[in-house]
Amino acid sequence: MPQQTILIIEDDTDILMIESTYLQSAGFQTIVRENGDHILAFMEENPCDLVLLDLMLPGMDGYAICEQIRKKYDIPVLMVTARNESLDKIRGFNFGADDYIAKPFDPMELTARVKANLRQYQRLKQTSKSSEPQAEIRIGDIRILPDSWRVFKKDTEIHLTNREFELLTFMAKNPNIVFSKEQLMEKIWKYEYVGDTSTVMVHINRIREKIEEDPKKPKILETIWGAGYRLNN
Repeated sequence: MPQQTILIIEDDTDILMIESTYLQSAGFQTIVRENGDHILAFMEENPCDLVLLDLMLPGMDGYAICEQIRKKYDIPVLMVTARNESLDKIRGFNFGADDYIAKPFDPMELTARVKANLRQYQRLKQTSKSSEPQAEIRIGDIRILPDSWRVFKKDTEIHLTNREFELLTFMAKNPNIVFSKEQLMEKIWKYEYVGDTSTVMVHINRIREKIEEDPKKPKILETIWGAGYRLNN
């Protein structure tokens, strides 16, 4: 496999050095930016496999940069920030972030998160290119097309992030089964998650906003209090 490239967008020189050093030691190539100015043009000239994005940057903040990246690229975006409030995480996921790690962080954990996100992305790409066609999945008026990575509600296409798509597809392939947050973290994120499991809740809520008639009273993705979540079909 060719060497994978990580784009690091970080204005703190010390943190940038730590991130770059550990990722290079893990076998990655790194390219760096101190801000998000003209980020799409930069990425066009400097292709990368994952973006490691600081939230607090001069000028355009990480949320706006992530939103710009999502207009053109579906590669993993991992937010790195000193802000660890749930609302900040929710905002990050809403703008298209795939994962979130708070400063101060263990460089080994950061490296593990990067590897996990890349593995998941490659797995999804390989699945979409599989020569064996996958059957369309229907849940009421929702259609999931695993081969083309597309989801429709009636005749309208719904745009999901990589994580949202894999989470919805996994649950749609396993309907009427209750999965705990921890089980979903293991199945979808593919590693032992350090910290709370609010990530799952955020992604479930985001999917509900896109597929449910009334996201506040979900009928498809149901919360089973004290147990987890179930997709009803």
